[in-house]
Amino acid sequence: MKANNVIRLLEQRKISFEQYNLSAEKRGAVETAVLLGVAPAEVYKTIVVTRLERGKNILAVVPGDREVDLKALASALNEKKLHIPTEKDAERITGLQAGGISPLALLNRGFQVVIDSSAQNKATFIISGGQRGLMIRLAPKDLAAMTNARFADITRKEYSL
Repeated sequence: MKANNVIRLLEQRKISFEQYNLSAEKRGAVETAVLLGVAPAEVYKTIVVTRLERGKNILAVVPGDREVDLKALASALNEKKLHIPTEKDAERITGLQAGGISPLALLNRGFQVVIDSSAQNKATFIISGGQRGLMIRLAPKDLAAMTNARFADITRKEYSL
C-alpha cells in the first residue's frame, strides 16, 4: 500500500510508527486484532459522536473490545446529551469510509478528539490509518499531541450475545 496523507504526516513530523496493511474490506476492531495477532484491547476504533447543540463533532477513540459510554463522554465534555450517528452519517460527516475513520486523517477538520483513558499508560496502540486496511501502531501520547486530544474514562464493556 502506498503512503497516504497520514503516513506522510507521521514521517514529516518524525513520529515513530509501524504500518500494517490488510485487505481493504470493512471489518471491526476485534476482527482486525485477530488478523494482526494482537489482543482486541490493543486495537482502538474511532467512533464519530455528534452534539445535539451546535459545536464540534467528536471522535471517540476506544479499545476494540469496548464501546463508547455516551453518558461518560458527555460528562467529560460538559455536554447534556450526545448522539452516535448512523454509519452512513458518520461517513458523510468525516468524508471517510467506515472502517477507515482516523483522527489522523481528520486533523484540522474541526473534530474534538477524546481518547479512552485506558490508552494513557500504553506504550503503543493500533488505530486506523485513514483508509480501510491501513492500520498504524503509535504511542497514544503522540496521537494526543497531534490531535490536541484529551484522555477520559469514556467506555463500558461491549455487550456480547
